[in-house]
Amino acid sequence: MTEPTAPTPGPPTSSRRFSRRTLFGATGAGVVVAAAAGVTGARLAEGDSSSSDVVAFRGTRQAGIITEAQDRLHFASFDVITDSRDELIDMLKRWTSAAERMTKGQETVDGGAVDHGEYNPPADTGEALGLEASALTLTVGFGPGLFGPSASDPSRGDRFGIGDRKPAALKDLPGFAKDAIEPSRSHGDICVQACANDPQVAVHAIRNLARLGFGVVSVRWSQLGFGRTSTTTANQQTPRNMFGFKDGTANIRAEQTDVLDRWVWVDPADNPASAQWMTGGSYLVARRIRMDIEPWDRANLSEQEAIVGRTKGVGAPLGMTREDDTPNFAVATSDGPTIARDAHVRLAHPDNLNGIQILRRGYNFTDGSDGFGHLDAGLFFIAYCRDPGAQFVPMQRQLASKDAMMEYLSHNGSALFACPPGLKPGEWWGQHLFT
Repeated sequence: MTEPTAPTPGPPTSSRRFSRRTLFGATGAGVVVAAAAGVTGARLAEGDSSSSDVVAFRGTRQAGIITEAQDRLHFASFDVITDSRDELIDMLKRWTSAAERMTKGQETVDGGAVDHGEYNPPADTGEALGLEASALTLTVGFGPGLFGPSASDPSRGDRFGIGDRKPAALKDLPGFAKDAIEPSRSHGDICVQACANDPQVAVHAIRNLARLGFGVVSVRWSQLGFGRTSTTTANQQTPRNMFGFKDGTANIRAEQTDVLDRWVWVDPADNPASAQWMTGGSYLVARRIRMDIEPWDRANLSEQEAIVGRTKGVGAPLGMTREDDTPNFAVATSDGPTIARDAHVRLAHPDNLNGIQILRRGYNFTDGSDGFGHLDAGLFFIAYCRDPGAQFVPMQRQLASKDAMMEYLSHNGSALFACPPGLKPGEWWGQHLFT
């Protein structure tokens, strides 16, 4: 059963008509913020965010992949709970409309929070009223189970008549050494990755899509993230992970278009005619990696640096002086290689993986404690790649079996999604998959 269409709002009243950006804007802090931003009152009344604050929703690629990584994340995986193809398509159309509006700093529908009548449920939850767009991006992906039987649910049938459109590369990731995967944190039919520079904006986006999907989808699992752990554009500084080390120094950048074409974007030759809807898209790998913070914090600095293969301060490869120096794996002393054979940097480097690269876009997380006085904290790993079976799988197999850092890590969530290319004007999420 789909959610009823919101009633058409009547003429606004002078006391109830607010834009997302202008709630409380007539007095107090709202005016101060607006004045500081140099935005006119007329602009505020239109409910638009500053152009520098808005990431284009439509384009050749989905936003949120090579977009300059924002500081906050709310990632959600949904199960489709209807067997109706029409209901699913209707929801995807409504999701697209709402998503495009929210990335512009608007409510899901015009006046949705307060203008649709006192005796109707608001069509927008309202917690982002008065906030900027905050560079919000919303990226959608489709999981293996949406197309029929999968490793996580072999009994499922082809409910929506799209089984023949499933790309060959879209299949659940295999198990890896030392995995501790929890089904309640894994898999899913549809994912939405919300990234923004304001956590409330990201949470508002996921909350409203979940609300709009009531009766069609249900949230299977979700993850909040803070402090990006990768750099996706040349002008960003390298961030640090929960172990205190710089992370993603050698990540693919948006400016490296030739590298992106080889390792990130799906090529027409990758799929038969039935799966060409994925051409220009990418596969999203999600892994929830808990870090054993307390044992790590008791390791001495030299041990930590040996495990990572970089200095903790500058981030230089061991034996080098600058962060962006190329690691020299041949340098050795009488005690052995300067960068140990089981160091993370050595094992994850393209030179030791037949040239394999992936585009990382992960976030730190801290989800309270585990009930034993230990932080439930770590890395929510997100990566985009052209073929996860040929890129992520061999990389993770090597790390899982050889990486000294695995002593301090536990992978307890895993998922893979196919993210189609971007939308042209008038198109909706999944249009070329379902039509």
